[in-house]
Amino acid sequence: MVPFAGWSLPLHYEQGHLQSHLHTRRRCSLFDVSHMLQTRVYGRDRIKFMESLVVGDIAELKPGQGTLTLLTNEKGGIVDDLIVTNTSEDHLYVVSNAGCADKDLAIMRGRATELQAAGSDIHLEVSDNALLALQGPSMAQVLQAGLSDDLAKLSFMNSITTTVFSVPGCRVTRCGYTGEDGVEISVPVGRAVELAEQLLGVPEVWPAGLAARDSLRLEAGLCLYGNDIDETTTPAEAGLMWTLGKRRRVAMDFPGAAIIMAQVKEKPKRKRVGLTSGRGWAAKPHSPPHVSISPGTVTSGCPSPSLGKNIAMGYVETAHSRAGTTLTVEVRKKQHLALVTKMPFVPTQYYMAK
Repeated sequence: MVPFAGWSLPLHYEQGHLQSHLHTRRRCSLFDVSHMLQTRVYGRDRIKFMESLVVGDIAELKPGQGTLTLLTNEKGGIVDDLIVTNTSEDHLYVVSNAGCADKDLAIMRGRATELQAAGSDIHLEVSDNALLALQGPSMAQVLQAGLSDDLAKLSFMNSITTTVFSVPGCRVTRCGYTGEDGVEISVPVGRAVELAEQLLGVPEVWPAGLAARDSLRLEAGLCLYGNDIDETTTPAEAGLMWTLGKRRRVAMDFPGAAIIMAQVKEKPKRKRVGLTSGRGWAAKPHSPPHVSISPGTVTSGCPSPSLGKNIAMGYVETAHSRAGTTLTVEVRKKQHLALVTKMPFVPTQYYMAK
């Protein structure tokens, strides 16, 4: 167990990091991600409220559809990455990173107060639900046994409210942080242990911890807030411009829009890239002066259990960001070669309903 953002979280279970990682890729694992902040936004002006904070086109989301979006500041920096879902009920469902929970809530509450004073109808509610992530290629088979709804009709980034293994009032969202097909289940806190035990009672399902979650997300080319993105990085630098809706780009009505759109036009000076090498080095995140890259900065890195080589993510000067470029990584004062590599390192398996 390790401390994280005020929580005590499992780093790994008895199977160990390597076996847990590979089991998730081959079968199915259960992650407890209840440390994530879950917020509901009510009121007729909830979409206007959300779009005053984030870069995504929330208005275009269909009932039950969600999107990854970015909460930005006036300098174009990324305050947090969020998943916002336009539920088929009467609210938006927002999932934020635990390490950003306090600042996110302060920003949302501050903006809500401003808009309420101007006559807008907005109400925020923090959920005390637990959050369980079931991830891996056999997820659908395992979960379908406890659902009356047809999972084959639920596409990536869509959600339903349903009963899961006799636990009512669960929100099941087809998403995750591993690159595999998976769901996140927001479950009433009083029934969370019961649901987790039922899922772990299936031999196919192993418990998995933070170590596997981190190596799985890195193989999938996904950013970790505080490492790969933060308030000093912009969507253009981070390769996350796909999160900006076309309408929002034209309107330029989100925080930091002028700076972000100017970077798009002029090209940013640095870009987030993937890096691979042989077994000679393993770049760990945020460990200067032991790890550096010329020219640039390593932000995440680990030996890839799936690929059998070292992978990393970092920022390099745009002139050196093309895939196939060879760079030098220094680890504990020893020089190693690294290749700029397209991400994801391991192909993603997100499910799209036919």
